[in-house]
Amino acid sequence: MASKPARQRARGALGFTLIELAVVVAIVAILATIAYPTYSNYLVKGRRSAAQAALLDIAQRQQQYLLDARNYASSLTALNVTPASDVSAYYNITIAASAAAAGTPPSFIATATPIAGKPQAADVTLSINNAGVKTPVNTW
Repeated sequence: MASKPARQRARGALGFTLIELAVVVAIVAILATIAYPTYSNYLVKGRRSAAQAALLDIAQRQQQYLLDARNYASSLTALNVTPASDVSAYYNITIAASAAAAGTPPSFIATATPIAGKPQAADVTLSINNAGVKTPVNTW
C-alpha cells in the first residue's frame, strides 16, 4: 500500500500548472501571428485566380460572339455570363467594347476591379483584351 504523501503526489500530477498553460498560450499566439498573414495572402491569391479564370472565360466567349455577330459584346448579359459569387463578391467585372471602324477591327477589354472595403481591395485591377494581352503582367 502506498504511503499518504505518494497518493497526494499522484493526485496533484493530473492537471496542468498555470505556468505550463501560459507557455502553451504564448506558443499558440506566436504561431498564429506568423500564420495569419500567410493565410490571408493565400486567400487573396485564390480570389485573384478566380477572377482571372472569369476574365479568361469572358475572353473566350467574346471570341465566339465575334464569330457569330461580327462584333464584340458590350455587356455581360449579351454574352449570357454571370460572374460566380466567389468572384462578384470581391471584384466588379466589366466589359468595354468598340465596334469596327474604317480600317480598324473591333476590340474589347474585360476588367476585374477589386471592390473597395473588401479584403481584396488592396489587390490590383486585372484585365484582358481582344489580343489576349493580360495586365498587369506580373500577376497573371
